[in-house]
Amino acid sequence: MLFPISGVEVNPFVPFLVALFVSFFTSMGGVSGAFLLLPFQVSVLGYTSPSVSATNQVFNIVAIPSGVYRYIKEGRMLWPLSKYIIIGTLPGVFIGAWVRVEFLPNPRNFKLFVSFILIYIGYKLFVDILKNKSTTSKPTPNKETVSTVTILESSFKEVRFEYDKNECAFKPLHILTLCFVVGIIGGIYGIGGGSIIAPFLVTFFALPVYTIAGAALSGTFATSIAGVLFYHLLASFYPTQSVSPDWLLGCLFGIGGFIGMYFGAKTQHLIPSKVIKGILCFSTLFIAGKYVLDFIQ
Repeated sequence: MLFPISGVEVNPFVPFLVALFVSFFTSMGGVSGAFLLLPFQVSVLGYTSPSVSATNQVFNIVAIPSGVYRYIKEGRMLWPLSKYIIIGTLPGVFIGAWVRVEFLPNPRNFKLFVSFILIYIGYKLFVDILKNKSTTSKPTPNKETVSTVTILESSFKEVRFEYDKNECAFKPLHILTLCFVVGIIGGIYGIGGGSIIAPFLVTFFALPVYTIAGAALSGTFATSIAGVLFYHLLASFYPTQSVSPDWLLGCLFGIGGFIGMYFGAKTQHLIPSKVIKGILCFSTLFIAGKYVLDFIQ
């Protein structure tokens, strides 16, 4: 099947199944899987124009609601965190989208940029696995005893909540600062920023991975909508480049991701967080290494 906007020709079951498999595992850690699907589109499908970033965000828009729904249903949605992620990330997304089109249209340079981001993500995950913090504790044994999030205090100064009989806290100003920087990176890469925010929340803020996943996904969903709209706006200023998303390809990825995220979120509490981080760590470092080799060659 030929997708005319992107110029990609592939069996439609391929993007569907790839997105389903990737998002099943990554959604457990609060990551949509877009950060793995973009290298797949660039390297395997040969989709290298700036519009691949916008197409990746279409995937987020279609896929993420199912995962967020599961986290809300199970009472594990940390709403204050979700709010600050969205507020902090949105301005950065607009800046990042412009940088991608204006300064990184060359696929070779874009791959090098992506490799730096992935190496850092993989490094943070690897360090966290080695530390074996309490956030990697054993999961709840069955669905009936899944712990829920209880908000104890929510102000601009501090947010405190309880999960699994443990009290946790974070300062919103720190979240806003982190998310603004991540928003710029996410806007360039077309990932919404969740794959960077989630490891930071677990490692630097020491928040349980079972509580941040839904918030990180909801933030990615909101920023992806903004990103797609902004790419459409930029398209009129760059008529010689392919900037607008390939909606058909993005939705096909999204349908697979929709199914994968639902079941990933549903089974998350049964999987040790260190296993989830191990899968993400291996995937990011493998892809980063390949991109560095591509740039050198």
